[in-house]
Amino acid sequence: MKIDRSLVRDIVTDPEDASIVEAIIAWSHSLGKAVVAEGVETIEQQQFLYDQGCEFIQGYRYSTPVTTREFA
Repeated sequence: MKIDRSLVRDIVTDPEDASIVEAIIAWSHSLGKAVVAEGVETIEQQQFLYDQGCEFIQGYRYSTPVTTREFA
């Protein structure tokens, strides 16, 4: 399952977004699915997602977008 960046953006400041993300992660795990969160930009977002059990994280916290050649 993938969590959209529009929800990730405010997870540390908006309790509603945090609750939605927690529910998505729990629901995904109950279905036996891994979770990827996109748009992670801060260590606080990363820590929140890690604490909730999100398996994969992507976003500017790790890298700006790169071409296939740069990735290789």
